[in-house]
Amino acid sequence: MGEKDMDLEKAAAQTPSTEEAKPDWGRRTVVTLALTILTSSQGLLIAMSKANNIAYEYSYTSANCTVEFVKCCISFVALSQVWNREGVNEDNRLSTNWEEVKVYPIPAAIYLVKNLLQYVIFLYVDAPSYQILKNLNIISTGVLYRLFLKKRLTAVQWSALVLLALGCTIAQMTSQSEKVLSAPVIGIMFAVIMAILSGAAGVYTELIMKKKPQRNVNVQNIYLYVFGILFNAVTIFVYDYDAVIGKGFFHGYTPIVFFMILNHALSGIAVSLVMKFADNIVKVYSTSVAMILTTLVSIPLFGFRLTLPFVLGTSVVSVAVFLHYQSKAK
Repeated sequence: MGEKDMDLEKAAAQTPSTEEAKPDWGRRTVVTLALTILTSSQGLLIAMSKANNIAYEYSYTSANCTVEFVKCCISFVALSQVWNREGVNEDNRLSTNWEEVKVYPIPAAIYLVKNLLQYVIFLYVDAPSYQILKNLNIISTGVLYRLFLKKRLTAVQWSALVLLALGCTIAQMTSQSEKVLSAPVIGIMFAVIMAILSGAAGVYTELIMKKKPQRNVNVQNIYLYVFGILFNAVTIFVYDYDAVIGKGFFHGYTPIVFFMILNHALSGIAVSLVMKFADNIVKVYSTSVAMILTTLVSIPLFGFRLTLPFVLGTSVVSVAVFLHYQSKAK
């Protein structure tokens, strides 16, 4: 094993000191809650953005590029505030060498493919089927977390992850859930690929973020998002030139599309903060709880009625969360 790999493993294994853990706990709570709230409506917004629930009138490659641009702008504004408050120093300056920057194109490319697949999947499956298939990400994240970050999960934590995936699937079942089994094979294949890519992107990003824990998270985000913009721009020119350049970059954009873009941008930033101050397993539990919270909020707002699968699934998720955090406390 090379020195670089050893450094990455050491960085992944680093734990904060007791003094640092106290303020980090509050920070973790805030970013985890933010991620939970923001991800609760992602799939719904993508489905709503389709014209007549059939096809996209806008180019989803341009939408994805816009998301990266918005994330980069938000991160730069946040970094500017840090400069005004703390001044420019080695931990928050943007000027750096290629040795540090060269690791960012990999997760940026993975996120590009994963994010574009989200739109493609909705051309083959409906929103309920997507939500159920999305739970594959829970298991893939656990496996990749173990392989790449070299962090051992106890038998109880593995059991909790399996229960989490089962609980989310049960909670999302409706009278039409059998459509998942009759969904086109290509749609299921895309869902499996997206689950693997989502886990890989998250684990690799966490590895980068924690390799230099003293580095300002906004600087790290800007590096990641700049490559994201570049890769998305290339994708537009290669695969979607006529639709974007011919009709216009913002052709087909509606208020729902702009809101979806803002939601995706804020969710992406929240994910990076969770990677920096918590970990991928926290992200998995956060997004799973988001599903339950969304349904509960739908009761007074949309007249949603509680079903037996939802109550049972929520109970299983609650047990999974309890087991996970009890095992960490020991």
